[in-house]
Amino acid sequence: MPYPSTDSGRPAPIPARAQAAIEAAGRHAGTVVAVHGHGVTSLLCHGHTDRTRTLPVTDRTRFEIGSATKTFTALLLATLAAHGTLALDEPLARHVPSGALPRGPGATDITARHLATHTAGLPRLPPGLLRTALATWTTNPYQSYSPDLLWASLARTRLRHPPGTRRHYSNFGVGLLGHLMSRATGRGYSALLRDHVLHPLGLTDTTDDPGCAQATGHWHGRPRPPSLIPALPAAGAVRSSARDLLHYLRCLAAPDACPAERHPWGTALRTGLHTVLHPGPPQPDTPLGWSRRTVRDRHLYFHSGATRGFTAFIGFCPHPLTAVVALTNTSPTPTSRFVQNAYLLLRSQALA
Repeated sequence: MPYPSTDSGRPAPIPARAQAAIEAAGRHAGTVVAVHGHGVTSLLCHGHTDRTRTLPVTDRTRFEIGSATKTFTALLLATLAAHGTLALDEPLARHVPSGALPRGPGATDITARHLATHTAGLPRLPPGLLRTALATWTTNPYQSYSPDLLWASLARTRLRHPPGTRRHYSNFGVGLLGHLMSRATGRGYSALLRDHVLHPLGLTDTTDDPGCAQATGHWHGRPRPPSLIPALPAAGAVRSSARDLLHYLRCLAAPDACPAERHPWGTALRTGLHTVLHPGPPQPDTPLGWSRRTVRDRHLYFHSGATRGFTAFIGFCPHPLTAVVALTNTSPTPTSRFVQNAYLLLRSQALA
């Protein structure tokens, strides 16, 4: 069910690749694809929030966005830096319990910037998490891994490489970043995210609370409970709507037009995510929290995410201003092209 519009009020066409993303999600999935490009905003909604087919998916339906949460965590870090509350190069060692640092050269040199850019040398998952996940592997693999286990896991960790020398994607690292910010400020991740990112931007549908109303996720066609990630919320706990996410991306792509411009958060938008923030090897232009690819001089920033019941893609291009949100309430499969089609939609809109 399309709900197209333009900034001038004229009808907007639905890009063909948006329909391809819908089809890749599967005909039974609830899916929404939102696109902004060249002054035109379009929205394509398909299906229902659950198998009872009582509530249709809309631009206000909440979906779990999984690892795309990391972009919010990175923005929170940039915001705290803009406030002067926490430096980008704040040492992790200053905020962990005694004896909890990982083993290996450079462990005391790990900073918030390393954690946000996946260059801290940490593994993808905390040691010991898989053991706790086995009993709920198909439903909620993170739910039994409690915050109490986190520091013991960190102490058992051996760095894969010295900090700042190589990029290795790490849920563990970004999850630790959330704890670093909490311990440095004395406030929980949820409160920090709400007060420094969500409220200033007016993202009323976005939350990390699993108790809020949301679509029902599905894994291989079977309904799944809301995702719980108590020890690592900064790595994957956010759920949001297409409306909120499209607004979020448009502010990242064009921070000067952001309604929060006069808030210190506006400084974080301008300088925090798509400028040079990691000035050393191996990637001198690694942005905080995002993957970046340059195609014909167009800089594309994007992140995907998945939980046991959802798949998400968000991406933007600053010039020309382009943003794409693709959300579905079914988990990815090895043959799914949902994320790939969403990325190709971003690419085609940015190059058009």
